Amino acid sequence: MPDLSRVDFYILAAADAAARLRFACRLTEKAYHLKNRVHVHTASAASAVAIDELLWTFRQGSFVPHEITHAGQPVQSPVTIGHGTDRPPAADLLVNLSTELPEFSTDYPRVAEIVEDSPQALELGRERFRRYKESGRETVTHNIGSAP
Repeated sequence: MPDLSRVDFYILAAADAAARLRFACRLTEKAYHLKNRVHVHTASAASAVAIDELLWTFRQGSFVPHEITHAGQPVQSPVTIGHGTDRPPAADLLVNLSTELPEFSTDYPRVAEIVEDSPQALELGRERFRRYKESGRETVTHNIGSAP
């Protein structure tokens, strides 16, 4: 297990799920260009497919090699997408798009939590924030304007 280090909370000004997914794509692309391996954790298979499709189309000219993980199959891409409780592949950054705190989050040296500006999302984000703090992780909050 890596040293428990940093969790970045990105609080979006937008209150919609589409802006959250677009921001996740931009963050994933930036991490990939910095030569980081990234795992994007989603709440469901449908959410995994949605982010998979969006990573191909969110920005003209963007290329982020990625794949949805499947239990027992080797990983080929530097960016993986998954859901559920199975331990995903090792990576430098976990982008958590689930409303839950995944048990395996401690396997990652960096975690990104993207929270849309709605009462329910903010409350769930606060709960994850508390749990990260209680586990000894450094937490940093970033207030982000509308995601393009």
